[in-house]
Amino acid sequence: MHRSRIPTRSIGAALLTVALAACTTSAAAPLPKLKIDPARVSVAGLSSGAYMATQAQMAWPEIFHGAALVAGGPYGCAGGKLEVALGACMKGEPAPDVAALVARARERVGKGELGPLDALAKARIYVLHGKDDALVAATVSRDAATFYEQLRDALPALSGMQVDFDGARAFAHNLPVADKGEDCAQSKSPFLGHCGFDAAGEIFAQLYGAAPAAATAAKGELRSFAQKDFLPDGKDAYLGDTGYAYLPAACLHGESCGLMVAFHGCKQNAAMVGEAFVRDAGFNRWADVYKVAVVYPQTRSSLAPLNPQACWDWWGYSGADYDTRHGVQQQWLLRLLRALGVAPPATA
Repeated sequence: MHRSRIPTRSIGAALLTVALAACTTSAAAPLPKLKIDPARVSVAGLSSGAYMATQAQMAWPEIFHGAALVAGGPYGCAGGKLEVALGACMKGEPAPDVAALVARARERVGKGELGPLDALAKARIYVLHGKDDALVAATVSRDAATFYEQLRDALPALSGMQVDFDGARAFAHNLPVADKGEDCAQSKSPFLGHCGFDAAGEIFAQLYGAAPAAATAAKGELRSFAQKDFLPDGKDAYLGDTGYAYLPAACLHGESCGLMVAFHGCKQNAAMVGEAFVRDAGFNRWADVYKVAVVYPQTRSSLAPLNPQACWDWWGYSGADYDTRHGVQQQWLLRLLRALGVAPPATA
């Protein structure tokens, strides 16, 4: 994947852009506590963000009742090994042992490393993969859906879980958007493909039901916030300084709202693509329609530990417990959710 070129601008326009970006960062303020409907909390992600999304749901099934995974594989796939992440979990060579991953997940529940899976009794799982994706094999995404299906089959309490695999659409390794975006058949920064398909709209429909109205321009507020405020015991979670939250007017005015956490992919954080993902992925327009606040956490790149593409941790760079509820990124996420008004699990 390659970064897109910066458009040519006048010196004055460039300086104005820099000034506005600085204002956005300096304007970071405490997030408001919202009136969150606990039954309408979900998670979504692209690529490494999809792996992070399924890790978040397995860590906190009491919180996340819906998950949308775009170009990502099954929970626990890498097993803490980068070479497995780059092989089986991206190329599908060798194919992940889904049955073993399901068995391992169930063992981890018993150890208190994951949450009670019965909480997923009515969960909605949507797995999306493009036919032209040359980075993550379609079989890997299909394995993500199979993981949930096998989990449902193994636990009678999960018979009501809904799992949908959508792998027939033509797009590359990106998030399809309805309006502006890059060539759909290529994987180019900021990895938002103009595909004639509104992935964000489909994700909302899959997780929250049919749209109550058509989506127009986003009318709520996109706010920045200091991510360090939620670090567990001052530990490094390998995140950027600033995160973002889109708040529909209804949520700001005290109405009951849902909440979605949207995880960007590798090389798609704000330091690399600016606010392209948080503004143009399409989630904000639908957030207004569904009355769902959207949070956009941000990673940072690093050489030690090795994560130059600013991926979410789905192979263990943040510690051996990275994909459990004890992992530093998961603990950070829980503190963020508490601040927004999501009730924490009793055992957290």
